[in-house]
Amino acid sequence: MSAPLRSRPAARHRAADAPLVFPRTLTVGVIGAGRVGTVLGAALAAAGHRVVAAAGSSGAARARMALLLPQTPTRSAAAVARAATDLLVVAVPDDALAGVVAGLAEAGALRPGQVIAHTSGAHGLAVLAPAAAAGARPLALHPAMTFTGTPDDLARLAGISYGVTAPAELRAFAARLVADLGGVPEWVAEGDRPLYHAALAHGANHLVTLVNEAADRLRDAGVDRPEKVLAPLLRAALENALRLGDDALTGPVSRGDAGTVRRHLERLAATAPESVPPYLALARRTADRAIAAGRLRPADAAPLLDVLDGMEVAA
Repeated sequence: MSAPLRSRPAARHRAADAPLVFPRTLTVGVIGAGRVGTVLGAALAAAGHRVVAAAGSSGAARARMALLLPQTPTRSAAAVARAATDLLVVAVPDDALAGVVAGLAEAGALRPGQVIAHTSGAHGLAVLAPAAAAGARPLALHPAMTFTGTPDDLARLAGISYGVTAPAELRAFAARLVADLGGVPEWVAEGDRPLYHAALAHGANHLVTLVNEAADRLRDAGVDRPEKVLAPLLRAALENALRLGDDALTGPVSRGDAGTVRRHLERLAATAPESVPPYLALARRTADRAIAAGRLRPADAAPLLDVLDGMEVAA
């Protein structure tokens, strides 16, 4: 992990895009003691920064703070913002972020020069406009990781990527902050934040749904411990996909085995009809990618696509 931010005497006249200068040890506050906020707060504290206050009112939030930030007092959101003279981390749900930022600005809780960094993947800097109008410096800092809100998360931070959107003058600060957290910055343009977040949600969140769907169908087939069956198969599939891309495709769709896919769908329709639409959608997309990658010839794909189209009409 890199050394914390170092201070230097500020130049008398700073160009508009010149890096800003911050103290070696940052005074930090965290609003939103959810799984992400408490873990990042603990990681910043471990990097040598002072986490002076945190906001979180639920029982689960208080339990996480007691576990991960035991020396950090709990305060109101406005009090946390006032105490966080260098860096305010706002780790609240995407749809709540705009309201929280606007409320802090209206309360006069933000100060000029303070960095306010949110952890939302979906939002960029625009959502922080009220804070910027108050003189605070906006930063979007999204860790590309799933969190449990436990100390185990701290070990997982090493080497992960952070989707960062920052004004030019904050890029050096953002890069060093990410380094203090043990991560690597991925610079994401403001307009690309929704696409960036959609990609992560599609890959990670939908993967959880897909794995649990597969486990449920194995239970329907009489398998007592589906996780034992799935674990080696899915680990190998994920590693191969990350390493080989579409060349990792295997299975009946990539081979154009229309009869096998038809039997899958017929049995799913009888046993778990709610699984038919996602199977159809993923099979269709798998076929498209297999054809584009040259792993499935269009002529061989035609019977398979007829099966998929027929089941879509029936559904």
